[in-house]
Amino acid sequence: MQGSVGSIFWTFCYLSVLLGLSAYGIHRYFIIYLFLKHRHRPMQPAARFGELPKVTMQLPVFNEMYVVERLLKSVADLDYPKDKLQIQVLDDSTDETRELTARCVRELQERGINVELTHRTDRCGFKAGALEAGLATAEGEFIGILDADFVPPRDFLQRTIHHFTDPQIGMLQTRWGHLNRRYSLLTRVQAMFLDGHLLLEQTARSRSGRFFNFNGTAGLWRKSCIEQAGGWQHDTLTEDLDLSYRAQLAGWKFVFLPDVITPAELPVDMNGFKSQQHRWTKGSIQTCKKLLPTVWRSKLPLPIKVEATAHLTSNFAYLLLASLCVLLHPSSGGPQQGWLRTLLLDVPIFITASLSVAVFYICAQRELHPRTWMKELLLLPAMLALGVGLSINNARAVLEAIFNHETDFTRTPKYGIERKSQPWRSCKYKPMKTLLPIAELGFAFYFTYFLWYAIDHRQYLSVPFLAMFQLGFFYVALSSFSRWTPRFSLGPARDEVTIAA
Repeated sequence: MQGSVGSIFWTFCYLSVLLGLSAYGIHRYFIIYLFLKHRHRPMQPAARFGELPKVTMQLPVFNEMYVVERLLKSVADLDYPKDKLQIQVLDDSTDETRELTARCVRELQERGINVELTHRTDRCGFKAGALEAGLATAEGEFIGILDADFVPPRDFLQRTIHHFTDPQIGMLQTRWGHLNRRYSLLTRVQAMFLDGHLLLEQTARSRSGRFFNFNGTAGLWRKSCIEQAGGWQHDTLTEDLDLSYRAQLAGWKFVFLPDVITPAELPVDMNGFKSQQHRWTKGSIQTCKKLLPTVWRSKLPLPIKVEATAHLTSNFAYLLLASLCVLLHPSSGGPQQGWLRTLLLDVPIFITASLSVAVFYICAQRELHPRTWMKELLLLPAMLALGVGLSINNARAVLEAIFNHETDFTRTPKYGIERKSQPWRSCKYKPMKTLLPIAELGFAFYFTYFLWYAIDHRQYLSVPFLAMFQLGFFYVALSSFSRWTPRFSLGPARDEVTIAA
């Protein structure tokens, strides 16, 4: 009797997880539909400024000795009238970055460039606090924000500012590029992840009138929009997502420009990448808890409310994926699957939950790389495996947000990496390490046994699926222990941007 109850309970949990993953998969297909429907919709400014408005470029910095000079040089070289441009260096650094930044600022000031250096010692509110403090002395009607590892093109402002001739536009976001896309397998897979989000999701949401978010950098805000939406707040780890939703709830419109590319450095270290993913995942769930009730109490149309719900809750998929890893074994050890179960359950779930991920990223790569997208797809298994390997790390972030576990804003180390030949392991900054790789390694061995079990019982259809789980956990765990990330090449580097040293 107890075994029967346990089997029923397991079946209920297993099917619930699969149905949840399937729901997010169906939403992924919906994003693809919106993208394909609206991708050719023109995104031209309503008019052009007769006289260019004043812009303040805010550069939040914290211990960025390897990239801060590159950042300041690129911003100082922007093609924009110098009397219309203010640069704010919001430096909270506690190491030699302070002296390096101060020297660079002095040199720019001697060239007649309007640069303001602000140094805080308490780091209250972390990045959000620095941006809010800078806003008090910002001279510009419009505020540009660039993280330390970004390198804006010279025409960044000329190609974006005129969209604000529409007084309803409160924020404009450009698409991230990748300075070191070809550096390693890890950076190439990260680029594929980001391409899917930054091209498909942002384009689909912005052009169909749904809510979408500022990505924290490489964008412009109308100063009055920030102020009317309640300013920068630091009660979540994703102040950008938080402010974006508050501003759109207040009636402001946002613009996404996929053709304006602002390149940045991808994390080359697995622990740094996991720390970044943890912060983004946890912050999104914190924002969900904070603002989703407000979304549903608003007078927004139902389709926008539903899409906003899918957007803000999307990272719960990692919790479902981690749960699937725990629940999966009894399914393999159970009775042989009949054709009826395969037809009614397995095939629909595969199409909605699993195939949707592949289709989503295939669509993004085909759009971005129309001539070489087939070659890029050779990385698709690695990308799917990395997503599985990250499930424990990101599920932990979801649970911390649910149960209000407080953690600091942990920065992602940047090393100024642009070329394959550049080393980084001897650099000063080291990402935070945790005991989580031990659990990830445990899952890797668990799926090794699981894989052997499937082969031994001639369940060959499940072997590729289980191998992806096994390799994903092994890759993430071993890379976290050793700070080793394998190089990978499919031919000559073909990044979409080239930055002069």
